Amino acid sequence: MSDERRAGAARVVALGGGHGLAATLAAARRYAGTVTAVVSVADDGGSSGRLRQALGIPAPGDLRRCLVALGDPRSAWTSYFEHRFSGGELEGHALGNVVIAGLASATGDFAAALHEAGRLVGCVGRVLPATTVPVVLTADADGREVEGQVNVSTAGSISAVSLVPPDVPAPDAALEAIATADQVVLGPGSLFTSVLAAAIVPGIRAALASTTATKVYVCNLRPQLPETEGFDVAAHVRALEAHGVQPDVVLCQPGALPLGRPAVPVVEREVAGDSGLGHDPVRLAAALSDLLGWGGRAG
Repeated sequence: MSDERRAGAARVVALGGGHGLAATLAAARRYAGTVTAVVSVADDGGSSGRLRQALGIPAPGDLRRCLVALGDPRSAWTSYFEHRFSGGELEGHALGNVVIAGLASATGDFAAALHEAGRLVGCVGRVLPATTVPVVLTADADGREVEGQVNVSTAGSISAVSLVPPDVPAPDAALEAIATADQVVLGPGSLFTSVLAAAIVPGIRAALASTTATKVYVCNLRPQLPETEGFDVAAHVRALEAHGVQPDVVLCQPGALPLGRPAVPVVEREVAGDSGLGHDPVRLAAALSDLLGWGGRAG
């Protein structure tokens, strides 16, 4: 990789959902030339779940978080998007979710709605859904079939996840971004209900398999109970591989999770914030920047 690419021209794709993906985007905007988020839309709880049920749209909540993470901090809209209504029929809804839903209704095009929402917050990258179909996440948990992201997240003993319908399309823009990326960052976040919920969209999975980008899996700072209870780093990697997703390297906080014997290299770096509760964007950016053009060692 050229020095120019290392200095700020890198094409970075971040994939997943929830607060973990937002943390990666806050880091990526510090070192990347272009940033694209490819976001799970399987959420069926809270404000997102109510809107997808009422309007038949993909879940907007994780998309909103990503728009805010890439938004202009000077824009009032960036903070407005996180405002939640406290009463009436809109109680609990985030304003950004309602705006995305309204724009989707007005334009008749969910991707166009996200583009317009991104313009409102001054988004410095692109935020794309893994699919524009409101998919349902299902899981095999201890031999039981569990349906819906909220239920899957609390099931425990998950061996596999899948989508209904299974053959949903991925946006061409997401596939192109992965194909031309220098680095694809998976996670951090919920392994089955965020990272894999996005990665197992058939086109996304195929694009990940064929890209020449370095695929970095960022581990969580602690086990997520009960979703990954008892998982060491090696178990995370095995779960990814079992779903057709092969990372090139794993990035984790020293001592956060037992390593086990993972089948791919592990780089341990201080990436947690001082509180230890979340990833620090500056530290995570430094670690991910060092993994651009990964060839078996950082730097």
